[in-house]
Amino acid sequence: MSELREKEVINICDGERLGNVCDVDFEIKTGRICNLIIPGPCKVLGILGRDQEYIISYEQIQRIGTDVILVAAEREKCLKKCQWDE
Repeated sequence: MSELREKEVINICDGERLGNVCDVDFEIKTGRICNLIIPGPCKVLGILGRDQEYIISYEQIQRIGTDVILVAAEREKCLKKCQWDE
């Protein structure tokens, strides 16, 4: 996980930088990665935080390099509302 956090995520569909991995969703029994979670765009001038995040499924990952993770994702389809634990 710590190695993934250091990598920048780039969408190869439009060349856009999505950000860095902040969390990983995985199956507990097998340890298989299911999703990468990346903070979404900031709200008003970056002052008010974020209310969305990118959820990138394992199938969308094209290549994991030494510095970059390349994904093929439709940006709007993977941008989800944050689900904070209450």
